[in-house]
Amino acid sequence: MEAFLASVLAFFVGVIALVIPGFRTAEPPRWNGYVEADYVYAAPLGAGQIATLAVREGDTVAVGDVLFTLGHGQQQAMLDSAEAGVAVAEANLANLTTGSRQDEIDVIRATLSKAQSDLSLARDNSARSGKLFAEGIVTQAQLDQARASLASAEAAVRQLQAQLKVAELPARDAQRLAAEANVAMARAAVEKAASELADRSVLAPAAGRIERLFFDAGEVAAAGAPVVAILPEGALKVKFYLPEAVRQSFALGDRVAVSCDGCAAGLTASVSYFAADPQFTPPVIYSRDERSRLSFLAEATLDAGTLHPGQPVTLERLP
Repeated sequence: MEAFLASVLAFFVGVIALVIPGFRTAEPPRWNGYVEADYVYAAPLGAGQIATLAVREGDTVAVGDVLFTLGHGQQQAMLDSAEAGVAVAEANLANLTTGSRQDEIDVIRATLSKAQSDLSLARDNSARSGKLFAEGIVTQAQLDQARASLASAEAAVRQLQAQLKVAELPARDAQRLAAEANVAMARAAVEKAASELADRSVLAPAAGRIERLFFDAGEVAAAGAPVVAILPEGALKVKFYLPEAVRQSFALGDRVAVSCDGCAAGLTASVSYFAADPQFTPPVIYSRDERSRLSFLAEATLDAGTLHPGQPVTLERLP
């Protein structure tokens, strides 16, 4: 009897729904969007011709894997020259002489005065580069170069101060101090040249899949120009637009269901960003009627799944 009454009730509900528009249960609101990815880009610190590409599109890499190398003939020559400078400095240290003539002292003082001027300029350039780097105007490589120039200028001043002290004091120990400082500077030059040589091999800054190669072997890449794009795991997000009337009911962390043609069921995402400015709005004064035309960009980070960048999706709010 109860089953019969339930079926009769369902029949009348269906008839009423056909006769009275809007009687059916309202469908939950849905919003259209698309998948986007936060790529990690690998770029060389200095310009150069790409000598080898160690990866292909679709490969999986770990942090620290070699992605590509640049031609390094010039850097190798600089390292060889710096190592030869160490040999010369060490030979001078071993072949000390005592005493110096006044003319030699005058030359050292003049050279020291010039080195101090160069140091003052290097300090100004380093401070200026630091401010420009903070504003995003100069690259990390340019900031490092300014700091390296400052360090070199400081070392030159210390070397000449030590040489002047040695020239004024005929003691053999003072000359040894200058020669030892010269050896230290030469060894610092070796470390700098070795670092620049190592920078010609670019390593993966993040683990993930190689999504795109922007250059081929033999082409010339500029300093800071992306050569490889890496898609890290968990870097996919969904971009969608919320009407002005709905935006206020959402908060960061709210969860949404994600669906698309051919996708597996059960995909979810968490809202991670809201744009402060409205989108697709004509330049008119906002009235009560015009506010209904506003929409706000939102982003939701995908929890899991195998979606691809650019794929259109539909979102529905979860309870």
